[in-house]
Amino acid sequence: MSVLDKEKPPVIDDTIPLTCVITGTETVQSHTEFILRIQRGPLKENTWEIRRRYNDFVVLHETLKVAGVELPLPPKRLLGNMEREFIAERQHGLETLMTTILKHPMLAASDVVKKFLDTINYNTNHTELALQFVSMFLRSDPSWEVVEPLREMGWRIRKSFFLIKPKDQPKQRMLLSWVEYGPDRLLSSKDQASVMKLLPNIQHPSIYPIAHALANENGALTIKGFHKDGSLRDYICKTKTMKTPFLKKYANPKSPICLPIPELRQYGRQILEVLKFLNDKGLAFHHLHSGNVLIEKEVCKLTDIENYLLGIPPFYKPFYSQFRKVHSSESIDVYSFGQLLYEMVYGRPLNQATIDFLPPQSPAEIRSVLESILSSEACKNGLPTLEGLLSHPFFADETVTTVGIKPQLKIPSKLKETFRQYKEALERKLKEEQKVIGQVRRLSKAKVHHNSESERRRRKLEARKKSQKKLELVEENPDQSKASTPTTPTPTATSSEATTPVTSIPPPPPPPPSMAPPIPPAPPVSPPPQASGAGRGALLGSIQGFKKGGLRKSVTVDKSGPRV
Repeated sequence: MSVLDKEKPPVIDDTIPLTCVITGTETVQSHTEFILRIQRGPLKENTWEIRRRYNDFVVLHETLKVAGVELPLPPKRLLGNMEREFIAERQHGLETLMTTILKHPMLAASDVVKKFLDTINYNTNHTELALQFVSMFLRSDPSWEVVEPLREMGWRIRKSFFLIKPKDQPKQRMLLSWVEYGPDRLLSSKDQASVMKLLPNIQHPSIYPIAHALANENGALTIKGFHKDGSLRDYICKTKTMKTPFLKKYANPKSPICLPIPELRQYGRQILEVLKFLNDKGLAFHHLHSGNVLIEKEVCKLTDIENYLLGIPPFYKPFYSQFRKVHSSESIDVYSFGQLLYEMVYGRPLNQATIDFLPPQSPAEIRSVLESILSSEACKNGLPTLEGLLSHPFFADETVTTVGIKPQLKIPSKLKETFRQYKEALERKLKEEQKVIGQVRRLSKAKVHHNSESERRRRKLEARKKSQKKLELVEENPDQSKASTPTTPTPTATSSEATTPVTSIPPPPPPPPSMAPPIPPAPPVSPPPQASGAGRGALLGSIQGFKKGGLRKSVTVDKSGPRV
């Protein structure tokens, strides 16, 4: 395996969950805009802000109504809609709406939600873009003709389906799919082309055959037979028409079908055997869900096996990436099988990572299988192997119904090494992502615990006890702070110093210089004599006996005038 020939901008992983928090509001031209902070994945570096009006949320809510999922939209208000209390209440309601949408896997993965939260990265019409690449292929191979695009097939934004027909057989219908490379693409263009040529040579009774496959620098194209009855998901949800909106068909089916025990045994055994076949050949599937399983004459057939080799993230990746024990290719297939089995048993997808309490009416054998895969304890401690599930009593005694196709896959020795390195690189990358998720989760738990009311009370009580203990120590030993510091003892001489002869004794230090004689103190200053009482009385008497008439009259000579 070699590194990609050219460095390209990173491809966004559409399966990474988004979180949305409304941080505030702003009044702009007599209307209110809500400020949304969006984060992709666990790292805060992947955060951005957008502004949306209430009417934008109304349009989003109306678009998602077709899914049949109950979404709490705050009501409108004609008067007083600019009051502070009402805006705060509406902000809380809109945040609850977005949280409900993003917790539903199918709604969160829909194109309309992605464009609402991330307009910059989801402003491309992928169907039109795929049609351009398909047209280029048809010009190089003019034996095919496009009938119509199937816009409501599949949940992936970057994968498009087209109904085509061969020109020499106009009544025959085939399914063409075009998909862009995923963020986990690790093969070079040369290796990618060799791998795609290998896919039509795979023969297995439980793998849907690929008629044609090729890849270029932008993505991959495959041609398969068109299955009119749809997938296992269509069978469970009882949907037939291909033009019904995807969310209306699968997001919340009204009366789904629960498969009976015999079909669960038979289909489960078939799926486990084909998964083991791929893993034994150095490959894996990773994309096991009810939409990638076809039923043809009571035989389950896996489709879209090329997704594993194109670096496309699986549907259940946000779930199993939370558990560090689910890191190998085999454990990913086992976990996906558990999710699929749950949907087959109860008629609805689990829509969460684990489940610890199954319905009480579940058969004991099925309960045992599901608990060994989907319980919290199993995901934390380790999942069973494919061989272990095949030997489980629920599947061990089942005889697989086949149609006479002998499993066959001849891989050249060079590609075997490529597949081995590719699998190791995928597992290594998953471990790194799980490590980051674990670190962020531990930090988040520590913050929540640190800010909890019980922890605050504990810290206050501990600080109070420490201060009380210090106060008691001070009261018991009031002179402890005034105690003198003990002198440092003189270090003893080592043995080597004791045996070394002393040649001379250093002279004593010279005496300090003689101090100058002290300055004699200044003689005391005697206080001023106080005035006697007789002198004060004479002064007062002369002031009182003063007479103005006794003064001699003076003559003033004015010489200020000018001389003539």
